[in-house]
Amino acid sequence: MVTEPSRTAQLEDIARHCRAHILRMTHRAAAGHPGGSLSEIDILTALYHQRLRVKSDEPDWPDRDRFILSKGHASPGMYAILAEKGFISHSDLESYRVLGGVCQGHVDMKWTPGVDFSAGSLGMGLSFGIGCSIAARLDDSERTTWVMLGDGELQEGSVWEAVMAARHHELGNLKVIVDLNGIQNDDFVDVQMRMFDVPAKWSGFGWAVKEIDGHDMEQILDGIEWADSITDIPAVIIAHTIKGKGVSFMENNPAFHGAAPSDEQLMQGLAELGFDGGDI
Repeated sequence: MVTEPSRTAQLEDIARHCRAHILRMTHRAAAGHPGGSLSEIDILTALYHQRLRVKSDEPDWPDRDRFILSKGHASPGMYAILAEKGFISHSDLESYRVLGGVCQGHVDMKWTPGVDFSAGSLGMGLSFGIGCSIAARLDDSERTTWVMLGDGELQEGSVWEAVMAARHHELGNLKVIVDLNGIQNDDFVDVQMRMFDVPAKWSGFGWAVKEIDGHDMEQILDGIEWADSITDIPAVIIAHTIKGKGVSFMENNPAFHGAAPSDEQLMQGLAELGFDGGDI
C-alpha cells in the first residue's frame, strides 16, 4: 500500500493523541492496563481510519466489518480510537472504570457503541470471530472480521483450537493481528511460558502469515492490505510491538501491564507525547 507521507503523519498524530487519552484514562481511574493499550494503538488507528467498514453514526449497521479485541483488558486503546472516530464522545472517556459508565474496564458491547465483543477471560475472541465470519458467509455478505490477540493470550489452548477450526472452514474473511509485545500480566512472556516460534505455529496450522513492525505505520498499512488480499484462507499479521510504546518509563516494563501512572508519571508521559497536561 502506497501512502502519502502527510497521510501517514496524520495517522501517527491520531495515535499520539490516543496515547494521551490512554494515560489520562488510567490515571483518572487509578487502575487499568496502559501497557498493552499503548502497544496496540498504532494498529487500531490504521484499522479504524484506513480499513474497517464501519459507521460511527450507525454503530449497529448490519453489514459493518467486525473488530474483536480479544485482549479486552487493553480497553483504553479501544475507547481512545472510538472517541477519535466519533462512536463515543471524548467526555465518555471520563467514565472509564466508573460504575455504569460507557467505558467499562473490559470492552463490553452492551455498554459501548462500536464494540462488537464483550471481553472477560482471555482466549475467547478468536472463537467469537469465527462465528462472525461464518455468519457473514451464510449472509452472503462482504463483511470482514478482524481479531486482535495478545501474545500472552496465545498460551490459552482454546486459541489453538480456534486456529485449527478457522483453517478447516477456509475462512478467507477472517483476519487476525497478534500484538506480540512480549509481556503479560505477571512478567515477560518468555519467563511465564515460552511461545517459541509464533509465526511458525500459525503457518503450521495452515494460515497465511506476515510479520511486521507494529509501530511502523507504513508496515501496518501494508500488512492490512496484504491480509485483505488473502481471500481463500484465514490470514494472521504478527505485529512485533513494544509494551508501553511512546512513554519511556512504561516501554518494555512489565510493571505497567496493569498499573496506572501517578500524577508525576502522567505529566512526564504527556510531556514525552508533546502535551503540556492541558486539553489534548
